[in-house]
Amino acid sequence: MTYLIGFYLLINLIGFTIMGMDKNRAKKGEWRIKESTLWLVAAIGGALGSYLAMRTFRHKTKHSSFKYGLPILTLVHIGLFVYLSVRLA
Repeated sequence: MTYLIGFYLLINLIGFTIMGMDKNRAKKGEWRIKESTLWLVAAIGGALGSYLAMRTFRHKTKHSSFKYGLPILTLVHIGLFVYLSVRLA
């Protein structure tokens, strides 16, 4: 159970961080992080961190896939986390 919590905390921190990095790079006109990378991190458990970063940094908010996809994926991950927490407890 401890590993599950640790994984979710770490992957969400990574999701939050890379969204912030991408926003910063966008402002500076620098090389950007691929959307596929942002989605990969979100898909493997970092959706909540990515969503919070999207709202915090106002990044990718005009992209429908992020605007609607991240909240849906976050709900799926929360449900999966609760399910696994009950099963592993």
